[in-house]
Amino acid sequence: MMSGTSMDGIETALIETDGERVFAFGPHEGFPFDPRSRELLVAAKEAARQVGSSGERNEAMTRAEALVGELHVAALRRFLERHAIAPGSVDLIGFHGQTVFHAPRRGITVQLGDPHALCEAFGCDVAFDFRSADVAAGGEGAPLAPAYHRALVAMSDLPRPVIVLNLGGVANITCIDETGGMIAFDTGPANALLDDFVAARTGRAFDEDGRLAAAGTVDEGALARLMANDYFAMPYPKSLDRDAFDAAPAGTLPDADGAATLTAFTARSIAAAIPLLPARPRLVVAAGGGARNPVMLRMIAAETGVETIPAERAGWTAQAIEAQCFAYLAARVKRGLPITFPMTTGVPEPLTGGRIVRA
Repeated sequence: MMSGTSMDGIETALIETDGERVFAFGPHEGFPFDPRSRELLVAAKEAARQVGSSGERNEAMTRAEALVGELHVAALRRFLERHAIAPGSVDLIGFHGQTVFHAPRRGITVQLGDPHALCEAFGCDVAFDFRSADVAAGGEGAPLAPAYHRALVAMSDLPRPVIVLNLGGVANITCIDETGGMIAFDTGPANALLDDFVAARTGRAFDEDGRLAAAGTVDEGALARLMANDYFAMPYPKSLDRDAFDAAPAGTLPDADGAATLTAFTARSIAAAIPLLPARPRLVVAAGGGARNPVMLRMIAAETGVETIPAERAGWTAQAIEAQCFAYLAARVKRGLPITFPMTTGVPEPLTGGRIVRA
């Protein structure tokens, strides 16, 4: 179960895995947050900026933490009922929780949610707290998906090097070479700035099918100001908080032009990551919410000069990958297998992580 930095809802997916291979994909389903719940989570995100450690909680965060647990229990109950899955047939739940603050250079990463609520509701072991051990060891604590991306690529006949691109609130890439070697890092914004801009201007949660951006023109001056950030030239490993960038340069633009410019910002920041890699990728496979935005995918292909396809064309399900990932990582946590690596988060050696609440 995964609720990403875009804070739009809970993605739930069932897979069969031993934490190395994926044997079967089960159903998947998204459960959107209602406006009031999202409002409380956004308030907790703002409040989290005041904490001095990953375990510290203030009043707004405590309220949100209880809410996250309740929402996940309700979502999983509906998921199991709708797909006629007996709770007793599930061996393990991977529970990411809701990230409200991520500052690895300060040794802080905060994911809200009580895994005990899921454990008690379903009588099932729950793996959680996937990032803290990595951050404590000097890693970035993100991205966590590379091990799962490697498992997916191993199942597929794709040209390599291949990039698996996750377009959530933040964009991150996993580049997988011919030997299965992985390089991964956050490239910049994906949907966060664009979603916030569209919500403020139109009241809609996101730019559906990229229609607003398609009606606009990219403002190159504003885009240049957005790209004037040292992060893009920094060597990997590196990671970002959802609100690491400011959309202010696009703030004075008309609605459509602003959406077009922010979409182009996502594409150009991904293109800036390509020269950092040891070899040019032959293909980009896009997953996450942004993979449903054809305008964003076209811009990424144009900016990178690399063929860019949605995950479905590789035989995967774009919207399910993050939730599937945390089921896969949960199995690795339970087996004591590494979940982060030197070339993905910067830890000195492959590192196990996460914790288990046992039923």
